[in-house]
Order: sequence, then structure tokens, then C-alpha cells
Amino acid sequence: MATAIKLEQQRTIAADDEAALFDMIDRWVERDVRPVVKEFDHADEWPEALVAQMAEFGLFGATVGQEYGGLGLPASTYAKIVMRVSAVWMSITGIFNSHLMLCLAIEKFGTEQQKRRWLPRLASGELRGGLALTEPGAGTDLQGLRMTARRDGDDYVINGTKTWISNGIHGSVFALLVKTDPAAQPRHKGMSLFIADKREGFTVGRKLEKLGYKSIDSAELVFDECRVPADQLIGGVEGQGFYQATGGLELGRINVAARGVGIAEGALALAVDYARLRETFGKPIAEHQAIQLKIGDMATRARAARLLTLDAAEKFDRGERVDLEAGMAKYFASEAALENATESMRIHGAYGYSKEYDIERLYRDAPLTCIGEGTNELQRIIIAKQIVGRGGRS
Repeated sequence: MATAIKLEQQRTIAADDEAALFDMIDRWVERDVRPVVKEFDHADEWPEALVAQMAEFGLFGATVGQEYGGLGLPASTYAKIVMRVSAVWMSITGIFNSHLMLCLAIEKFGTEQQKRRWLPRLASGELRGGLALTEPGAGTDLQGLRMTARRDGDDYVINGTKTWISNGIHGSVFALLVKTDPAAQPRHKGMSLFIADKREGFTVGRKLEKLGYKSIDSAELVFDECRVPADQLIGGVEGQGFYQATGGLELGRINVAARGVGIAEGALALAVDYARLRETFGKPIAEHQAIQLKIGDMATRARAARLLTLDAAEKFDRGERVDLEAGMAKYFASEAALENATESMRIHGAYGYSKEYDIERLYRDAPLTCIGEGTNELQRIIIAKQIVGRGGRS
């Protein structure tokens, strides 16, 4: 753990370099993403060209240490990138974020041999993947998972099914949470995390259709007597999987919060642009007090969500525990995204319900942020327990 903390503390970026990076991202979003987003989102089509560009920019190694071929960005810089992209199209941030959760698990908990073997190819985008936790009967309650791995010589034999796995179809390797000791008590002590690459016995089931969050594949992963080498057990020791998986969720929740900020800010910008142009009773609706009240609320929510998210990210960069701050940021920013998207759609009137306008996409995408990386109901419980444990002090 000390090594992981030292690694986080060393991750900084000069202001000029950060500004140049943001400028590159902004130009790419306007030039290459915004013109095609409707086409790909409505067709639910994998944006292969954009994925290749993200690999070229180094986004698949954004938070991976430079010694392993990544950009080594601090979480605060990474969160700001996610905010910028999500304001236009949230889905593509999921393609590299789920991948970076895999990278984080290997870099933070893996052996040096595992890091040297996997991280450079993951950081370059040569290999892409994600985090495979959820099962048909186990989502938020990870201890209820049923996928098993039994040791057989130099391999582990894995059986079971994962579901709702981002990058499941187009990805090639996943951090896979399983039970190596199903009889362990408490249950979390029997869980282990593997680096599972696609091989014999590992097949992709059906693609899951979704309300929003289009163009990123969410799929079932099926393991039937799949033999994975023992040297792909992350950290090399059984029984550490629950801590390894949840240890990466803090960054995941910061990412989802950043997505929420992006949607909240994107919805606000769309509302303001429309309110300036649309006229009723002889003047732009932006001059009507009813619309101004909505915009005032939306701007405040978006700003508060941004500050909460950056607070959590900066604390993460200092190597501190951030389950409270990440939970607060994820909860508030996702609700801000949902409320702002709804209010922006209402400001658009009938046009907000039309696929010709971008707000309908943000409206469909926003609910995912309230569910992904732990439901907001769970976040509120985590927040409450932390606050009670600290005697009411945050």
C-alpha cells in the first residue's frame, strides 16, 4: 500500500502541459466527435475510428505510470478530460475508463512481472478490456457472486457468467473477480481477482441493449472450464480479490462523477443556447423569469458537482482514502446530471423530445450515472456510515 501511495503522490502535471492536453482534447471533440455522435449513437455502432484516435492520444494509458508506458496523469487531470468529453458524448469515456480500471488493478496490486507483461500493451491500446465484477445475481452485493476458480496444476479452471461488462465484445482482457474458496467465511475472504484474456472456454454471450450509453458494448461473458494460468492471479495470492476490486472503485466513482459533471454542464450549455434563440411573446425565452430560475439552478448544480468531483480527485492524488469524498461526488454529480438533463429537455420543449437535438441523448445517458459504480442508494449509505463513524465531521 505504501508503494501505491507513493506512486499516487508523484503524479503531477505542469499547468502548461495540462492546458495543452485540454486544448488537444477540446479540438478533437469539436472536430471529430461532435459531427458524428448522432450517427453512431442512434445506430448503437462501435466508433472504431474514434477508439483508434483515443489510443493515439494515450487515453488508454491516461492514469498508467510512465514507467509502464502510460501518461501517468493525476486523477484530477483525468477527471477534467472526462468532463470535457462527456459534455458532448459520455459513451466514449466509458470505453477507456473501464479499461483503466483493469490497468489500475494490475498496477496497484499486481506483481512486478504482471505489470511489465500487461501494462505497456494496455497503455498503448494494443490490448483493451475492462473490469468484470457483475453477475446475473450479484451486482452491488459483490460477495454474492458465484463464478468459481479452482486450482488445477499450473492453471485455474474458471466457470460462471458475468453480465453488463463494458467492452465485453471488443475488449480482449478483463480483471475478473471470482471465488477461489466458496466456503470461506466471511465470504469476501474467498474472492480473488484474475487477469483473464480471451481464450478457449471464454466466450462472449449476448450484447445487452440499453436505453442510453450507446456505442459501447455491454455484454455477457461466459466461462466454461476456462483454464487461466496461475501467474495471472493478480498479486499471486488468493483471497485478496474483494479488496483489490473495491480498491479501484474509488477512481471509478470519481470517473462516473466526472461523467455526471460533463452531462450537467453539457445540458446547461444546450439549454442556454436554445433559450437565447427560441422566442415567445416577442422575446427570447432566456429573458423569461421561469427559464432564468431553471438556468440558475442548473448552473449551481453543475458547479457544485464539479467542485465535489475535483475535491475527491485531488485527495486521491495525495494518496489519501477517498471513499467518502468519491461517494459524495458520484452521488451528487450523477443526480445533477439527471436533473439538468431533464430541465434542459423541458426548456427545449417539444424539440427536446426529438432525436434531432442533442439533449435527448444526454437525457438518455444521465440515468446510467446514478446506477453505475454502485447505485446512489448505496453511496448514501456509505456516506452516512462514514459521517456517523467520524462523529458528524466530514
